[in-house]
Amino acid sequence: MSSAAPERTVRDLTGLLNMAGHALSNRLAAALAEVDLTPRMQCVLLHALEEERTQIQLAALSDLDKTTMVGTVDDLERRGLAERRPSATDRRARIIAVTEAGRAAAARGQRIVDRVHAEALGALPESERDTFVAALVRLVGEAADPGPRPVRRARQPAQ
Repeated sequence: MSSAAPERTVRDLTGLLNMAGHALSNRLAAALAEVDLTPRMQCVLLHALEEERTQIQLAALSDLDKTTMVGTVDDLERRGLAERRPSATDRRARIIAVTEAGRAAAARGQRIVDRVHAEALGALPESERDTFVAALVRLVGEAADPGPRPVRRARQPAQ
């Protein structure tokens, strides 16, 4: 019986994209920490500045689950960067409003995000950068269907 791995006919694209994403995420988190922000906070602040949005809308745009979103907004409120306000159209909903301090923090954070992204793209020849970004956009699709959800096993009763 042979224990040899099956022959790969295509590069491990999933592994490469995961490693690149992980490295970039770590760089971004470390850089944003310089101004006491996390990537999640930066993302929520930016989306909340675009237009009036509820916490649920921001969670969807930021790809955060409800629990993570609540904790992120709690952190933003504690730091004076955002506040929950009642929605004018739905009394059950809360709008996440960015404060002036939050607006300034988001601007500082965006300069850092732009710098980190430019540094990452700097690993490529300038003539290839736009092509690389365009290829990623095509791979992901701007309104892409994320594909099937992972199958979750049913919880086993405690014994």
